[in-house]
Amino acid sequence: MFRTNTCGELRLSDVGKEVTIAGWVQRARKMGGMTFVDIRDRYGLTQVVFNNEVDAELCDKANKLGREFVVQITGKVSERSSKNANLPTGDIEIIASDLKVLNRSEVPPFTIEDDTDGGDDLRMKYRYLDLRRNCVRSNLELRHRMAFEIRRYLDSKGFLEVETPVLIKSTPEGARDFVVPSRMNPGQFYALPQSPQTFKQLLMVSGFDRYFQIVKCFRDEDLRADRQPEFTQIDCEMSFVEQEDVLNMFEGLVKHIFKYVKDIDFTEPFPRMTWADAMKYYGSDKPDTRFGMRFVELKDLTGGKGFSVMDDAEYVGAICAPGCAGYTRKQLDQLTDFVKRPQVGAKGMMWVKIEENGEIKSSVSKFYTDDELKAWADRCDAKPGDLILILAGPTMKTRKQLNELRLEMGNRLGLRDPQKFSCLWVVDFPLFEWDDETQRYYAMHHPFTAPNPEDIDKLETATGDVRATAYDMVVNGNELGGGSIRIHEAGLQNKMFRLLGLSEEDAQYKFGFLMNAFKYGAPPHGGLAFGFDRFVSILAGLDSIRDVIAFPKNNSGRDMMIDAPSAIDQEQLDELQIALNLTDEK
Repeated sequence: MFRTNTCGELRLSDVGKEVTIAGWVQRARKMGGMTFVDIRDRYGLTQVVFNNEVDAELCDKANKLGREFVVQITGKVSERSSKNANLPTGDIEIIASDLKVLNRSEVPPFTIEDDTDGGDDLRMKYRYLDLRRNCVRSNLELRHRMAFEIRRYLDSKGFLEVETPVLIKSTPEGARDFVVPSRMNPGQFYALPQSPQTFKQLLMVSGFDRYFQIVKCFRDEDLRADRQPEFTQIDCEMSFVEQEDVLNMFEGLVKHIFKYVKDIDFTEPFPRMTWADAMKYYGSDKPDTRFGMRFVELKDLTGGKGFSVMDDAEYVGAICAPGCAGYTRKQLDQLTDFVKRPQVGAKGMMWVKIEENGEIKSSVSKFYTDDELKAWADRCDAKPGDLILILAGPTMKTRKQLNELRLEMGNRLGLRDPQKFSCLWVVDFPLFEWDDETQRYYAMHHPFTAPNPEDIDKLETATGDVRATAYDMVVNGNELGGGSIRIHEAGLQNKMFRLLGLSEEDAQYKFGFLMNAFKYGAPPHGGLAFGFDRFVSILAGLDSIRDVIAFPKNNSGRDMMIDAPSAIDQEQLDELQIALNLTDEK
């Protein structure tokens, strides 16, 4: 072995021991006749001392060390005279008696420090160096611990971990598939799974009544900071259950992990909120309930005053920002610019200030009397010192815009503390969503989601009003996971396919294996999948999932380190019998 101890384990109890450590040079400092070198490995950092008066040759060798050199050092553990309370090893140091350079290093392209000077693209290109930083390494350690604890918890509840195929059949519904050509079957393609949905349902048909898998999934879709083309799910399914059974089981898992990682006890059941209420009061199916500012509807108080923005609007909604009446005109203009950004899409914003002395000021006082504005303030339960922000327009679109404004105000007021956690279930999603462009219904979740039993009679007559037996878990405004009770009867599943515009032939071609399985006694079943990357990032207090993934892609879906995706040789294309038809621009 190259070492007797790691760089993170030596303590005062080890003083006097002869030890050998190995790792990377974090930094070196020359102070008079002494040279201090900090050696780092995955476990921590230890200070090593070289004394020019004791061994001038060894000290000279230490003075030539550069950042990230790989070294092996032998010496005696000694108590530090100047202790570092910020380091677990800060009470000791090693008085070096031998130094071996195991490998030299070029000057790294950025500093290997928590507060690095490397930008995102640079760090992704040299991800193997970025992973040496304590903050990134600790994220992966958290991911490791959570994966093991999730497995332990689910095993204790009788779940079996079963691997499902990675090369499957393409079923182009929802997000785009990544496709894989088959050399042995020219002109035919596999797809990478967007989820193991059909396979876990088949496992229920097979009698594996409690299944889970921590599994890679793939979606060829446009990316954001919290999306990756390949991601990891905690995928789960149960037989002979109803919605309440699934919610209780996996609420238990989430509570267990919060206790294990953060020592937070959620003793009360997580709140339940219907999708309709989430959209009405927050404009989002994943509301951040760490703070208030619920939407208030004002349409009935604003019409008929000759102000077309309000008069012609289908919806007028407001939020009340506490203590913000002191906002300057410049700050209000900044908020107006924010809602006009293309990502938000509003045409403008109106405001009402309730001054500390009770006086009311507004951007629309030209059209409304003080009494009328006071009625708005009363509806919003605004107090002296509060600021009311108002948007108007089409209902669903404006609610989504008001949601963005609410979240922006939450950020500005410091109400979205990453170390404060608010969890809830959103339930009663619509089963279908209508697409104006294609003039047809699509499944809001997927085509195997069971309708609410109370709404089955509406499937043919009021299709858009049918609720799904579907549910999402939301934490701090993030969709942590979701699922549904599944359709297990072939007749109902065929009706679902028909309502989604799938012919009997199309349904048989895409999902015939599942429909055939249902003929042989499919049990009632349901489940859900948690986004594992997002779960880790929430508990790590991060906005992006990239820093909890060892080798992530950037927002263009590229791996900057290995330069993928990339072209392949013509010989490979010929073997696959694939011809490319690229435009000049491509």
